[in-house]
Amino acid sequence: MLKIEDLKGVIPPIITPVDVDENVDEAGLKRVIDYVIDGGVHGVFVLGSNGEFYGLDFENQKRAIEITVKHVNKRVPVYAGASAITTKGCIKLAKAAEAAGADAITVLTPMFITPSQDELYNHFVAVASSTKLPVLLYNNPGKTNNNISVALVERLAKIENIIGIKNTSSDFVQTIEYIRVTKDIKNFKVLGGIDYLICGTLAYGGVGCIAGTANVAPKLVVSIYDKYMAGDYAGAMEAQYKLIPLRNAYNYGTFPVVMKDCLNLMGLNVGDPVKPVEHCGAERLEEIKKVLIDLDLIK
Repeated sequence: MLKIEDLKGVIPPIITPVDVDENVDEAGLKRVIDYVIDGGVHGVFVLGSNGEFYGLDFENQKRAIEITVKHVNKRVPVYAGASAITTKGCIKLAKAAEAAGADAITVLTPMFITPSQDELYNHFVAVASSTKLPVLLYNNPGKTNNNISVALVERLAKIENIIGIKNTSSDFVQTIEYIRVTKDIKNFKVLGGIDYLICGTLAYGGVGCIAGTANVAPKLVVSIYDKYMAGDYAGAMEAQYKLIPLRNAYNYGTFPVVMKDCLNLMGLNVGDPVKPVEHCGAERLEEIKKVLIDLDLIK
């Protein structure tokens, strides 16, 4: 189980390789896990949005968590996504994650429906109450159309096993406010979820990032964190700027295919995206190759 001091650093929301029937590809998932851990990451997050959690049925979600926990084998903490539209669905996943031996769960706001802030509060408290695992809140309003307000974070941070929040919002003021209103709560931390803002989040007192680009360039993303923590702020910013073309490449295809296309180009053989998402076109793949060449990830 995750200790609060271990909630830090670079945590990739790993992609989920699937086979032709869109079931979890165990060998592919293990390759991705080993690749990011060899890159120096501080945790692994299975079943995030980059992991196409929404495209996997419960049995595949459960299997992805189990494979990840077993293969990581305590090398780094494992964060398991427990996100669904309903509270019941999240609780089912939370229990599966706990049974599998995950170190913490992450819970996204519901999608499709638009609960009030009080309904969201009750939702997150119910999920947190259903498990002994630490809970990391996951705000991604661009994808779910639901936003965890600063006032709501202030309330939820008082719940014993809600230990932090990942903010995947380009509203950086909100990240700053999350940090400001919780800075005196020892057992609550804030992580960035926008790869452009890793240095900025650290500068304001955030403890790290959940960065999709760390699937592809883990060493580079880790270097941003390591250099910042060592006081090499210029070096951290240089690494941050170097990462931006890879993050810009997200726009070359339908989210979240680009990270899969990158890994395929790099020879990790992670297969296809879950349909209806399709691979990037030939022209865009050539542009992605140029980005990967510039990062010395392919020749």
